[in-house]
Amino acid sequence: MGSKQPVSVLVVIHSRDGRALLMERADKPGYWQSVTGSREGDEDLMDTARREVAEETGLDASRFALSDWHIVNRYEIYEHWRHRYPEGVTHNDEHVFGLLLPSPARWRWRRASIWATAGCRGMRPPRWRSRRPTPRRCACCRKSWV
Repeated sequence: MGSKQPVSVLVVIHSRDGRALLMERADKPGYWQSVTGSREGDEDLMDTARREVAEETGLDASRFALSDWHIVNRYEIYEHWRHRYPEGVTHNDEHVFGLLLPSPARWRWRRASIWATAGCRGMRPPRWRSRRPTPRRCACCRKSWV
């Protein structure tokens, strides 16, 4: 059995105009998500969020507004990944953070990524289907959603 902790972060990198950065997983084409990753050792979750942002995007999160959204998603770990965790661990607690950036137009990313406007034309990224997106009004069409 592995030693990976069942505690992780999800960091929504977003702009004031309602767009969020989604990155395509290298191991799963067509699957788009925010920055995610597991806590290492006794690392503070804010430090985990900063480290994962740096590893996955190259950004120094300490230069921007990183905030704990006080949302914890508890989900079952896929059977084929459980060998990474201590014996008997079946669920992970994912803590959600937000990283507010200036306008996304000035950023260039190293791998496949898109700036999605949450809620626009009914588009909701797959990982967000059970989550309340932020902000609650689309920047491009001003449509509101719940």
